[in-house]
Amino acid sequence: MAALLDRLGLRHVAVAGHSSGGYVATALAEQRPDLVGSLSLISSGPSPDAFLRQPFVLRVLLAPPLGPLIWPRRSDAMIRKGISATAVRPVDLPDDVVADVAGITYRVMRTVLRQNTVYIAERSVPERLAALDVPVQVVFGAADPRWEPSSAHRYDAVPGARVELLPGVGHLPMLEAPEAVGELLLSFTATRPLISDA
Repeated sequence: MAALLDRLGLRHVAVAGHSSGGYVATALAEQRPDLVGSLSLISSGPSPDAFLRQPFVLRVLLAPPLGPLIWPRRSDAMIRKGISATAVRPVDLPDDVVADVAGITYRVMRTVLRQNTVYIAERSVPERLAALDVPVQVVFGAADPRWEPSSAHRYDAVPGARVELLPGVGHLPMLEAPEAVGELLLSFTATRPLISDA
């Protein structure tokens, strides 16, 4: 991510990340604060103790003994069902999202999940963000089935952080409530211009 922004000559960009993408965004801000002008985290759990028991379909797909057997045989319909299990409202999943998920191997997915846990167990995301000098916005679905929704308020410990809970929304706010999420992102970044060195 940093190499891409460097190639584009961009600095102080508005960075947004969903779920584990929020950890990538946070790590970018930790390692290259010159690149990040603001951070918006969507459905990014603060620490491992906020993780909830996952929907049944995800438990089957993501863990032994069935996960390694079923994963390579997933159909598009099964992938859609797995992703939709984290939503509360009906969602229309774009074909490219399904195709991207289909391209992820079981081993890679397990590694990503394991490394995410290591990252947030080593130091919680709110702790990491509190040590940075960057504006932070956190958006959570108030009915998120993956993370305890009230755990979003742990980000209140980050000086000046905006924490938004969306009623009746699950783990996919940008698909379940796109207008609300779009307005939140636009209003948050409106006073933080993109600066380019190019």
